[in-house]
Amino acid sequence: MSQFSLKILWLNTNLAIAIDQILGKTNYPLTSYFFWPRNDAWENLKTELESKPWISAEDKIHLLNQVTEIINYWQEEGKNIPLGQVRKQFPHYFFSGSL
Repeated sequence: MSQFSLKILWLNTNLAIAIDQILGKTNYPLTSYFFWPRNDAWENLKTELESKPWISAEDKIHLLNQVTEIINYWQEEGKNIPLGQVRKQFPHYFFSGSL
């Protein structure tokens, strides 16, 4: 699964998630950012992943499970948690944000 990376904008009122593909030491944007709860980011990412036939079904499921985990954490407790603490909770994702 190391060939993909989640990029997350951690904001007070929104969460934005994008996926990069990692080839060698370079990250390439695979999707644009999709915002939650403004839009259904999970569904948008699912549609984007389905349009990419070179990504295995297993990788797609794994990525969507990661997205679910991040969205659930943000909804349940993460909105006001300092970004540094969020980074410790999810060390394998790339975060930026306002907290």
